[in-house]
Amino acid sequence: MRIVAGQWRGRALQAPPGEGTRPTADRVRQALFDSLWHAPWAGRAAVEGAVVLDAFAGTGALGLEALSRGAARGFFMEKDRVALAVLRANVAALRAGEVARVLPADVLRPPRAELACGLVFLDPPYGRDLGPAALAALRAAGWIAPGALACLEIGRGEAVPALEGWEVLAEREHGAARVLVLRQV
Repeated sequence: MRIVAGQWRGRALQAPPGEGTRPTADRVRQALFDSLWHAPWAGRAAVEGAVVLDAFAGTGALGLEALSRGAARGFFMEKDRVALAVLRANVAALRAGEVARVLPADVLRPPRAELACGLVFLDPPYGRDLGPAALAALRAAGWIAPGALACLEIGRGEAVPALEGWEVLAEREHGAARVLVLRQV
C-alpha cells in the first residue's frame, strides 16, 4: 500500500497484520480523489487547503493521501490499539506530525472538535451500518463544518443507509467497496 499522488507519492504505508483492519486500496483512493478533483460539486479546492478528518482511520491512508495532495491539516480517529500504533508509525514515517493529529478515540463517542472539518472520510467496518451514527456523533461534537463533504465507504452488497441531513452526490463501486460522496445539507 502506497500514497498515490502528491508530495508523498510512492511512499509506502504500513498496515496491521490480520483481518482486523481493512485499508482502502490504492486504486479506490485514486478513484475517489480523481472524482473529488474533477467533480463540478467539489474540485481541487475540496482537498487543497482543507481541514480533513479520517474517522475509523486504521492505517490513515485516506487522510494521509489528502495531506499529500495539499490538505492543510488532518485529524485521525482510531480506537484499535494495533491500528493506532501503525497509524502513528505511518504519520512519523512521512514526517507529517506538524499537520496530522492522531486521536485515540471512538468515532461513535468522539471528543469535542479541535477544528470543524470540511472533508471527512469514514471507512467503518462493513456490515454494521455505522455510517449514520458516526456522522451524527461527529456533527454533534463539532467535527463537521457546514456544507462539508463526507466520503463513506461501505461494502458493495450493503444497502445505502438512511443519511439524515446529507445529500448523496456520487456513488461508485470498486471491487468489494462502495464509496458514497455526501454533502451536508
